Amino acid sequence: MSIVDVAVGVLVKPNGDVLLGQRPAGKPYDGYWEFPGGKVDPGETVLEALKREFLEELGLTIHSAQEWCGVEHVYPHAHVRLHFYLSRDWSGEPQSLEGQAFAWQGAVGVEPLLPATIPLLEWLEQIRHDPTALP
Repeated sequence: MSIVDVAVGVLVKPNGDVLLGQRPAGKPYDGYWEFPGGKVDPGETVLEALKREFLEELGLTIHSAQEWCGVEHVYPHAHVRLHFYLSRDWSGEPQSLEGQAFAWQGAVGVEPLLPATIPLLEWLEQIRHDPTALP
């Protein structure tokens, strides 16, 4: 199984809330919640993919984002390498351009969460409310 590179964005509002999206029907793990993003196309950088995916899926323009961490996860359908970026600098309001639900979350309360997302929540909690934290 080849590894699929995926750009993932964690948008952080000034109050510390983060944006989660729900996987639409017809995709693996439909109904599960995750941080938005998508596959990196050939010839594209991870940041370029992140900006493209957020514009296509949510109508948001990412102005800047910083690398946060990387996670590899093997699902039954795919082996993914997730490249997580944090952003506090975007414009627009999220729109459901692909029919997906989305929600701003403080303490994350939506379920079920995509398995690769769960380990990051504790790390995220440590930096959400600290504007001096990375990035």
